[in-house]
Amino acid sequence: MTNAPELAVTGSTGQLGALVARQLSQAGSQQRLLVRDAARAPELEGAVPFVTTYAEPERTKTALSGAKTLFMVSAAEAEDRLQQHYAFVDAAAAAGVQHIVYTSFFGAAPDSTFTLGRDHFATEERIKASGMDYTFLRDNFYLDFLPLLAGEDGVIRGPAGDGVMAAVARSDIARSAVTVLRDPSLHVGRTYDLTGPEDISLARAAELLTAGTDRAITFHNETLAEAYGSRASYGAPPWQVDAWVSTYTAIAAGELAGPTSAVHELTGREPLSLAQFLAEAHTL
Repeated sequence: MTNAPELAVTGSTGQLGALVARQLSQAGSQQRLLVRDAARAPELEGAVPFVTTYAEPERTKTALSGAKTLFMVSAAEAEDRLQQHYAFVDAAAAAGVQHIVYTSFFGAAPDSTFTLGRDHFATEERIKASGMDYTFLRDNFYLDFLPLLAGEDGVIRGPAGDGVMAAVARSDIARSAVTVLRDPSLHVGRTYDLTGPEDISLARAAELLTAGTDRAITFHNETLAEAYGSRASYGAPPWQVDAWVSTYTAIAAGELAGPTSAVHELTGREPLSLAQFLAEAHTL
């Protein structure tokens, strides 16, 4: 393991992690890619796959032996995600990792309205207690997710009211992460609130989506009872339905509002607005 890259990256088979891994490779950074299946690891110059999962401490310690910096993308939503995070953080510390860069959530707190924000806060606290240096990237909701909120009838339904959010493009998160990972010593102990350039309501998002896509999109402000009722047919467990609904109630509560300068500070570029994101996606 002594010849393995000192930078370890998780999530490279997912969307954010893949962007980060690709950009690091393009920048000439050597990296080890922590993946569930080596066959699915992206083939990138300077990248070496290591097989493990967040819930396998012994394999994780082996995979991270000799690594100094770790990019930890939060695990897929699951009822035991926090336990997976704890196991992974503890294993990283035991393996001798010096600095962990974690993708957290905007406004993460023990009482976040968005229920999964509480897990992110608890993960941050576990990292702080581990003794490793850390950098937290607290991402707002993704602009990439907004087109997917509309149902087949073109209606976005949720109890968000007139609340606004400073949603951010996944590509801006990736560029910010790469900046930190290229020279992590400059970002020890920092927490970056990563947002887009503007606050938008879901009603305004619907207008922009209509203008920027081939669909007519509207927003319907559900009551809480309507929100839980309209999602009951999916048969999802209660924790997941709570997470879905609190996506909207967090917006209503104002907990996702407030654009920051962090993306520009890290990358030297202004983050994409929803209109710019849609225009860019349309040209791809």
